[in-house]
Amino acid sequence: MSMLTPQGLKGKQYRVTGNTYPRLGRPPKKSRKVIAALAGLLALALVALGGVQLYDIFTGRNKNASAQACADPSGKPLAAPTPGAAPGTPAASGAPAAAQGDPHAVPQASAVTVNVYNATTKAGLAGRTAEEFKKRGFVIGKVGNAPAELDKKVPGTAQVIAGPAGAGAGTLVGSQIAGAAVTADARTDTTVDFVIGDSYNALLDETQAAAALALATKPSPAPTATGSC
Repeated sequence: MSMLTPQGLKGKQYRVTGNTYPRLGRPPKKSRKVIAALAGLLALALVALGGVQLYDIFTGRNKNASAQACADPSGKPLAAPTPGAAPGTPAASGAPAAAQGDPHAVPQASAVTVNVYNATTKAGLAGRTAEEFKKRGFVIGKVGNAPAELDKKVPGTAQVIAGPAGAGAGTLVGSQIAGAAVTADARTDTTVDFVIGDSYNALLDETQAAAALALATKPSPAPTATGSC
């Protein structure tokens, strides 16, 4: 008996007979039906989602939703900002700025009364500056020394002072000098005070003043179709 023969076999030979072998079978029919049903539901959901998106694209529904998102709380769409009217030009609606009653619209120089005050120790500076404003079409009001609260207290080139009703006029006057400080007070008329400061030398030339005014009244860029409100 061979040493490799297990005890009890006594040298007998055994072999596997038959033609049947174990193999993996298909899942039960019930599992296949469940999987097929889930796949069908998923396909239907994808088809329905794609149909909704195509409907929104062709009907412009998303576009309307974006427009509503840019509406104010009252439900009215926000108007696009309009540029400030340059001197002598009508506003965006075609009517003169004064007729619209917008205090921030820039009027013509002939509609602006300027009071020129000298807050420096240089004699005659207010009179000479007032003449320069007059040459540019402004109406000249009061000319003289600055009031006590401003006399020798304006370190820059000039201080421009206007009330709420003359905001646009203040912008126009402030564009005539580089480095001017434009401030507001409680006056109810549209006059503008031009207070000459220690650093003042002269007004900008008319070309430079026009460029400064265009920059001061430049509107904000309009939002793009895909941008935010």
